[in-house]
Amino acid sequence: MIHGRTDCPRIDLARTRNRGKGFATKLWRTARTQVVIPRILKLDSRVCFESGRELMGTVHRVVFGNCGTMKEIGDESVQLMVTSPPYYNAPFDYPNLFKDYDEFLRLIDDLSRDLFRVLAPGRVACFVTDDMLVKGEKYPVVADITRLMLDAGFRYRDRIVWIKPKGYVRISRRSGVVIQHPYPMYYYPDNIQESILIFQKGRFDYSFVRELSSKILKKSKISLHDYNDHEWHLTVWNITNVLPLGTRLEKGIAAFPEEIPRRLIKLFSFHGETVLDPFLGSGTTMKVAQELGRHSWGYEIDRGLKKIINQKLESSHQSDSKVEFRFRRESKKSRPSASRRRVARSVVVT
Repeated sequence: MIHGRTDCPRIDLARTRNRGKGFATKLWRTARTQVVIPRILKLDSRVCFESGRELMGTVHRVVFGNCGTMKEIGDESVQLMVTSPPYYNAPFDYPNLFKDYDEFLRLIDDLSRDLFRVLAPGRVACFVTDDMLVKGEKYPVVADITRLMLDAGFRYRDRIVWIKPKGYVRISRRSGVVIQHPYPMYYYPDNIQESILIFQKGRFDYSFVRELSSKILKKSKISLHDYNDHEWHLTVWNITNVLPLGTRLEKGIAAFPEEIPRRLIKLFSFHGETVLDPFLGSGTTMKVAQELGRHSWGYEIDRGLKKIINQKLESSHQSDSKVEFRFRRESKKSRPSASRRRVARSVVVT
């Protein structure tokens, strides 16, 4: 049986009898072979892949190029975006990556508009980000990304607060000002949280779920143990961040913990669908998508991360998956050197 919508075109073999028995037999054999071929289902003008997804391995495509235009991806072919944009000129990770804040916002603006094109109707886009303090100036990254995504046509669905362990942040030069000057107006708190901004392209048609095969539904089912005991149901997630250990694969890269994309992929996509990370970095989102049986696209400007991305994908031991690397001319050959990233650890507070 071919799984699909009841309004999909069907073959009426009875109407072929007047064309000869041989033709009908050939047509019947052709129809039977379609059981293992992925079909495209139309659902209120939406395009999604259903039959055959569980019969093939996943494909993961890395494009080394600017994500402001994602010309390699077809319209409405992505079911979920999970990403963490580079922290705007973060002193320890991306110093002077952007000429100014307007350049950063232009990139997010270009991304949000092309994202609206590639994301399937009703589907979700998630940004892991936070406001940035650079050289004593606080930049409203969360508010500005929200504004740009709304301008691009998305709905603002939710915001989750990611809380990092308290012990990770010591008394810093920022919060320690009060210790030196215990008087009003000297208070500057240390930040142990980030925002997970969730946007949606229109509204999801839940009749789509009823058309999925039992295999897809079984593989996509959310663990109620995780949902309740690990408090996925709350708007505050307590997750340990990737600690800056010298032995980790992402040394010198501002990677986020795998638990974040793991939760988002399980909550907002079905098995066999496609996940996009336009700021791929070391490939965390892609690795988790691979482990969860999703296809993926990733964009990264730094060609020097190819080896790390490849190592990370190989470490998940998914033998049936395929990884492709594509290079645009404008992609950079490597990240800024470590010495360039090491700036003074004192942050001026004004």
